[in-house]
Amino acid sequence: MAIDADALYKQLHAHPELSFAEHETAALLAGLLGELGYEVITGIAGTGLVGILRNGDGGTVLLRADMDGLPVREETGLPWASVDTAVDHNGDRVPVMHACGHDIHMTCLIAAAEELADTRNEWSGTVIALFQPAEERGGGAAAMVADGLFTRIPHPDIVLGQHVFQRPAGVVGAHSGAAFSAIDTMEVTMHGRGGHGSRPETTIDPVLMAASTVVRLQGVVSREVAAQNAAVVTVGHLNAGTKNNIIPDDARLGVSVRSFDAAVRTRVLDAVERIIRAEAVASGSPALPDIVYGEQYPLTYNDPESTARVMQAFEAEFGDERVSDPTQHIGSEDVGALAIAAGVPLVYWILGGGDPDAIAEARATGTFAERIPSNHSPRFAPLPQPTISAGTRALVVAARIWLV
Repeated sequence: MAIDADALYKQLHAHPELSFAEHETAALLAGLLGELGYEVITGIAGTGLVGILRNGDGGTVLLRADMDGLPVREETGLPWASVDTAVDHNGDRVPVMHACGHDIHMTCLIAAAEELADTRNEWSGTVIALFQPAEERGGGAAAMVADGLFTRIPHPDIVLGQHVFQRPAGVVGAHSGAAFSAIDTMEVTMHGRGGHGSRPETTIDPVLMAASTVVRLQGVVSREVAAQNAAVVTVGHLNAGTKNNIIPDDARLGVSVRSFDAAVRTRVLDAVERIIRAEAVASGSPALPDIVYGEQYPLTYNDPESTARVMQAFEAEFGDERVSDPTQHIGSEDVGALAIAAGVPLVYWILGGGDPDAIAEARATGTFAERIPSNHSPRFAPLPQPTISAGTRALVVAARIWLV
């Protein structure tokens, strides 16, 4: 069997599925793994699956890719652009796009699984190809663990994976130690007392309460976190009311907090909760706000010794000019939940997917943010090649370190 990786990528990109709804995606990947000779286990946390290739004594390597798309309307103009829609967790019909490169991740892992199967006479050990649901919403890694993942597969010695970003295509590299930030999200409902817009004195306005909260939260990082530390507090949505002359009963906020240090994480979360409650009290709210936590992903921590081994292998494979430390990334990932649950090291690296010439010109002119679409942008479009070939080789090279 020979998998056409470029064709697979375009198929996956054109037909993304939302978190915990990756049914067709999982079925396609399970079929390919089966044809490659892997033992396939499906239905872990709903749509999660693994392929296991046992090849004698040796190390056990878990290679991970995420599967879900995002509720984004694609604007790349690519011939294989997604025009699919789906019903989201709120029951709304939304556009769907692979706006974070998970289609690249899946393609590289399938291609790496094929290469490892084809070269099994060169190594010994066990390969676990894990395809995870819901990295974008719901913590699919933790859900797979809770569904008995490590009672159903061989225990790994290492967890490996990669994420495509807007670095030059074909460039790879891992940051040792704290690599991706932890994230905590919360949905907040602030309670007021509604009424007619012409008589605000008879109401307790939750819109003003929420707006004041949003503004006050901007002071958490600038005034409560030391300059040498890093944290981000973002209010991603504020929803209230239905008409311009009606003061509603409630207002809803969506808050996310990112951090690299456990003490900073605790300090920021405590401050966020304190401010939300204090603004409600200051406004005379009839009840304290409801604060419900959602995704809480751990810090993505790359084991220093294992990372050094991977980077050395990458330099030997790709050359020094294509391997570099990407530094810390303020974005968040839940891959670390797999390594933490297994009690084993993690190495998670960055894979470049951007047009090298366009990136170089944008950096030279100081227009990188304006001209190079980021992950989650409707215009995010990694170059299929050499991104896929580099990502495939990176997975194989890293895995072979532990496959003797």
